[in-house]
Amino acid sequence: MRFAAVRAAGVRGLRRLAALRLPRTRRGRRRLVQGVVAACVLALVPATWMRLEAGGRVGSVADAPAREVAVVFGAGLWEGRPTPYLAHRLDAAAELYRAGKVRVVLVTGDNSRVEYDEPDAMRAYLTGHGVPDGRIVSDYAGFDSWDSCVRAKKIFGVDRAVLVSQGFHIHRAVALCRSAGIDAYGVGVDEPRDATWYYGGARELAASGKAALDALLRPDPRFLGPREPGVAEALATGAR
Repeated sequence: MRFAAVRAAGVRGLRRLAALRLPRTRRGRRRLVQGVVAACVLALVPATWMRLEAGGRVGSVADAPAREVAVVFGAGLWEGRPTPYLAHRLDAAAELYRAGKVRVVLVTGDNSRVEYDEPDAMRAYLTGHGVPDGRIVSDYAGFDSWDSCVRAKKIFGVDRAVLVSQGFHIHRAVALCRSAGIDAYGVGVDEPRDATWYYGGARELAASGKAALDALLRPDPRFLGPREPGVAEALATGAR
């Protein structure tokens, strides 16, 4: 029964598509083309803004300037452990730490459910790859990129940072963190051009519109809360 219902719905959808007709007049077709071009331009404006805002501020681990803090954005868990994409971000952060380019790593991710804890999984991965636990600070309410940037600034007091994410996301991260008041440089982690990479790139085009609105309207994060001294304490401990 379920298969029959799905098939019927598909047939109805095909009939609706078949019922669509292009405008019959030259004027109507010209207006249709103009509308499609205008829609494409509007869709590309936010993505262009992100690229311009992050211009000259994205590179590799070797290119990254020395900053006290690295910010690593969550990218999902798989059976309680970082997904391959998140693991690659954490690898880059560990490399920054070993190279002496950062002194503290702020891991920001989703912990909205008891059974789903990105920051703790990120911390465990980093400690397993040579970053001391005392040099890692967790943000448990980094529910999206804007929230992570605003909380890094307002809650953890981060003014300058190296951001770590995949190449298709890092421009948005830099643009948003700069809008939140952080002097940000982005390390774009390379990935093979697989289905996940292409999906991420397509998703970024859609997410650019929200990013532009966030930068313009500057909404509060889903959860703000009191200031936390974790970053300052980790830096002070490292200075001794």
